[in-house]
Amino acid sequence: MTTESNLIYGDAGGRPLHADLYRPDQANGAGVLMIHGGGWRQGNKEMVRRQATALVGHGFTCLACEYRLTGESTWPAQIHDVKAAMRWFRNEAGALGLDVARLGALGNSAGGHLALTLAGTVGLADYEGESGTPGVDTSVGAVIAVYPAVKFHVGERTSGANNAEAILGKNPDPAEAERAGPINHVTGDFPPTCFVHGNGDKVVPPSASLNFYNALVQAGATAELHMYAETPHAWARWPNWIEPTMSQAGVFLRRYLVGEEQWGEPAPGWE
Repeated sequence: MTTESNLIYGDAGGRPLHADLYRPDQANGAGVLMIHGGGWRQGNKEMVRRQATALVGHGFTCLACEYRLTGESTWPAQIHDVKAAMRWFRNEAGALGLDVARLGALGNSAGGHLALTLAGTVGLADYEGESGTPGVDTSVGAVIAVYPAVKFHVGERTSGANNAEAILGKNPDPAEAERAGPINHVTGDFPPTCFVHGNGDKVVPPSASLNFYNALVQAGATAELHMYAETPHAWARWPNWIEPTMSQAGVFLRRYLVGEEQWGEPAPGWE
């Protein structure tokens, strides 16, 4: 594996945006944009390093991007930056030995929300932003959403990532909260999506993934839902879960990005 750190993928008003590139020794021609969590207000691209390293071991080229946090810039700056990272990835695909049709996205928690929003808002100007490589679309071929926030509530006693204030700040506008929820952008053309969640999650309830999965199936899109028993929020980044969960994520990504079936032993707790 080779790693290139702090590549500049875009510019946000004079603020450079950075990403780390992880390249396998034996590449399969597919790439994955890795999006960290942290409730949109904290976190960094280093948080997905071990997951990216695991996917590289399965032949995927991974790009782990930073994005502006809410303390620096308000929504929709976060999705604008993620879109810019995907434009850079697609623009550089040929030089990296990748097929633009074989680029996917993986995100944890807030990053899962951004991965789903990336997939569901292709070509919508309010979400695309202007940073990165102009004229390149932001389509993805598959999504892995790990305990993602999918819908936001205003004026309710809602805690955790489902509270609109977590992403929009104090006194959020209900219409903006609705637009920020990727579940409101579901169509039959949504790319194949795999949800990974723990049934013990108290930050993002398991119903978030279940409801999004059901919405995709009802729309005629391809989706899988894998629920892990007795696992809390953020468990998928624990060292003992990295390889088994990323191996199973790799099965999904190989199926829909590479066109290969690769069956292995299921991860413990994988249903």
